[in-house]
Amino acid sequence: MPLSEHEQRILAELEESLSTEDPRFADRVANETVYRHAGRHCKWAGLTFVLGMVFLIAFYSYSVVLGLLGVGIMFVSAVVFERNLRHMGKAGWHDITRSLNEDEHSGAAGGIETKVLDARQWIKSRFKRTDS
Repeated sequence: MPLSEHEQRILAELEESLSTEDPRFADRVANETVYRHAGRHCKWAGLTFVLGMVFLIAFYSYSVVLGLLGVGIMFVSAVVFERNLRHMGKAGWHDITRSLNEDEHSGAAGGIETKVLDARQWIKSRFKRTDS
């Protein structure tokens, strides 16, 4: 249902007052997407997962309880990662991969998938046996 002229005018006034009172917040709201927000949480969850693994490896030999705490940290971060990945969905994944490689046309064709494929090809060529 479209807004009436009066509602559009009120909305424009609210937007203008927000921009004058707090321009930093207004800029952040204008440029922030659900995909970026969920992507940021995925990055932090991945980092927390790695830290939980380090915690597990470092403290498991001292105490089983501390090792299990590391496993718990890893589990919680994996759940947070999965939930935010679902929030992003396929469109969000393509949005993120497109930002990794701006000169390509689509995220799937030129984003992270291409980088992973290039890395696999490099590893294969690096460790390929040469029969003498």
